[in-house]
Amino acid sequence: MSARPALGALGALTQAGVIRPLSPRVLRRVIAARRHLGESSAALAAMSAARWPHRVAIIDDDGAITYAQLHRRVAAVASALEGAGSIAVMGRNHRGVVEAALAAGRLGADLLLLNTDFAGPQLADVLARERPDVLVIDREFLPALGDAAPARVVTDEELEALARAPLTGPPPRPARLSRLTILTSGTTGRPKGAQRTVGVSAMLGVVASVVHRLGLRSGEPMYVAVPQFHGYGFALSILAILLGSPLVLRRRFDPEDTAALVREHRVAFLALVPVMLKRLLDLPPRRLDRTHLRAVLSGAAPLDPALARRALEAWGPVLCNGYGSSEAGIATIATPADLFADPASVGRPVLGTRVRVTDDGRVFVGGGMVFTGYTGGDDAGRSDERLDGLVATGDIGHVNDAGCLVIDGRADDMIVSGGENVYPQEVEDVLHEHPEIDDVAVLAVADDEFGERLACWVVRAGATALDDDAVRAFVRERLARYKVPRDVTFVDEIPRSATGKVARRALRGGGA
Repeated sequence: MSARPALGALGALTQAGVIRPLSPRVLRRVIAARRHLGESSAALAAMSAARWPHRVAIIDDDGAITYAQLHRRVAAVASALEGAGSIAVMGRNHRGVVEAALAAGRLGADLLLLNTDFAGPQLADVLARERPDVLVIDREFLPALGDAAPARVVTDEELEALARAPLTGPPPRPARLSRLTILTSGTTGRPKGAQRTVGVSAMLGVVASVVHRLGLRSGEPMYVAVPQFHGYGFALSILAILLGSPLVLRRRFDPEDTAALVREHRVAFLALVPVMLKRLLDLPPRRLDRTHLRAVLSGAAPLDPALARRALEAWGPVLCNGYGSSEAGIATIATPADLFADPASVGRPVLGTRVRVTDDGRVFVGGGMVFTGYTGGDDAGRSDERLDGLVATGDIGHVNDAGCLVIDGRADDMIVSGGENVYPQEVEDVLHEHPEIDDVAVLAVADDEFGERLACWVVRAGATALDDDAVRAFVRERLARYKVPRDVTFVDEIPRSATGKVARRALRGGGA
């Protein structure tokens, strides 16, 4: 990390209350934890346990544990899994997923986060390619595992027993930094494994930017509703541990339950995907107690401008929007001020990260969080995806007048109509403005005559007589004629992944 991001990180962490004077006894414990566990993620839990042993670390469906308990439980899990060179985790949001991930860091074992939406064939394909030594898995996903199980499988129940077991000797120390593999969404094809080796120091720029732009404070509760298998959700959970904050997790998202948790635990930070944000906004007014809420961060899927405006109007200046990818990590963050000025904005780069938009609109990102390559040789033939040390995100975008990045759409979604480039996201954003549309997806589909055409799938809002002609007319009044979808299909719901991304293959498979 260069001097400027390092100084920025120190300033932000000091303002957040993470860096402050310590007593000689506590300082010795922190230094010992850092020396013992190095740059690993487990070092963060150990240092937080040294500083705030009695603070609540995690609150989940099974209750609460303190930082001292978390540190001991991670050591116990690591001792039980000693010898494993790689650990895969497939679980919903609960303490066991965090503990298994930190135990991998303590062992120096590679960590693979598995999407809980995977069906049997996808799961078998990924496990055959990645070949983990140990699979930590929630019992509910065992049927999808079939015959693809690795040599050792540990269920969430068994993991809890390992975490509770007494330590019979000194826990292991990491011989090297773990490599973390985040899987791409697989909504359009085979999920790829984006692998990176990231130590604590490499994260400081991102951490500082998130802390500063969202106004986070050490010890204030953080509710991460985003799935832990997604890089966005996992990174924010690690951030909570660095801040010594209570991390609130639930296995399943429910808007009423979320509102109750925010009120009960005085949550200061809420991390969501856009579909979760919409479901919270659909609750009766004032159901969400915002007394202690400093920031709501949307990420993992595109935030349409209409939803951003709706959240800003309902909740005031708390909404932020994060942008990144499995390959690039967190690249930019839009503050409430950025979104008030342009609700389509994804903000400015985080500390230590470079963002470049080429003349043809392709977005490239570089920095300490960028992946080193795809696992299993999947990076073959992809040298064109890098430019001057930056990696392509696969998105097309531009920089607005305020200097903020705006994403126009996916490069592989673009079609040419009337001699002009058309991005489905632009049409989708317009249709989200329609008062009689509850949800919508716009995609390119095959066309025998023209190669490709635009099609949209629409979920009506309540009892409405909205028809396909009205949908097309709404677009025609706001965009050029060549951007009007030729096909309109009304559906009961838009199939989405756990992170809120449209399941494109499921829609296209149903025809237009």
